[in-house]
Amino acid sequence: MRDGEVNVEGNVSMVKEFVLLGFSDLPYLQGFLSGIFSIIYAIILIGNSLIIILTMVDRVLQKPMYFFLANFSALEICYVSVTLPRLLVSMWTQDRNISLLECATQLCFFSVLAATECLLLAVMSYDRYVAICNPLHYPLVMNPKKCTQLAAAAWLSAMPVQIGQTCQIFSLHFCHSNQIDHFFCDIPPMMKLACGDTSVHELSVYVVAMLLAVVPFLLILASYSKIISTILRLPTAQGRGKAFSTCSSHLLVVVLFYGSASITYFRPKSSHSAGIDRLLSLLYTILIPMFNPMIYSLRNKEMIAAVKKLLLKT
Repeated sequence: MRDGEVNVEGNVSMVKEFVLLGFSDLPYLQGFLSGIFSIIYAIILIGNSLIIILTMVDRVLQKPMYFFLANFSALEICYVSVTLPRLLVSMWTQDRNISLLECATQLCFFSVLAATECLLLAVMSYDRYVAICNPLHYPLVMNPKKCTQLAAAAWLSAMPVQIGQTCQIFSLHFCHSNQIDHFFCDIPPMMKLACGDTSVHELSVYVVAMLLAVVPFLLILASYSKIISTILRLPTAQGRGKAFSTCSSHLLVVVLFYGSASITYFRPKSSHSAGIDRLLSLLYTILIPMFNPMIYSLRNKEMIAAVKKLLLKT
């Protein structure tokens, strides 16, 4: 059975396959949207790959800040690739069916990478904290070994927790409908399809969000409170402007990512709207990753100089 496959066991309809509705409610815009999303995906791949290449080939950029930026760019490529190619294929082929295993795999990878982004943003804020508040100790504290350990911790720490949460969510019975009113398998629309009392599972989602999203955000706030306090004590306006410029790009990315994601995940289940959820998800899963390379490149003189140097070589 397709587009409505269920297996009836007793009084419970067990869903074996889902249908990602995506943007099927906009049939006349399918071609336009697929073209826009294809362009956005190409921009994300090219922009973030360019940052990774520049940090590898330009000695000026071989610093801890750019090491973490390269990790962040690699993360953005993986993060977008979990959802966008699947969406594009669905729009091109009009086949929106996704198996239970594929859906669980997508949700697991998306959750792991989203949590990794929160942790990596916290690590990047710590790097800026040490650079501005303890500049004399910066080379010693942020040595290559420490940078590698921090990056590895950001990439690996969320995996066991998010794998466990994915298993918990997919241990639920999904009944009455197998249609996910979203463009990828995400936690809020999946919880809507679950039958029975899901309060315990919702609580576990909030606990995990507190651990992997709110705690890193509080660390970022603590870092920037110290950073801003230190910058304001600098004697010259030029020094304050230079210090602010090294942090402004990262701070803007933090505000955009956390602002859109928190509205989606920290609202009660009853107040979720499919249209609003899709719009917010587009913002933090696709649009912000597209803008991130621009934010970091256009606001960074060393990055602009590295781009010019690379273009002159070619």
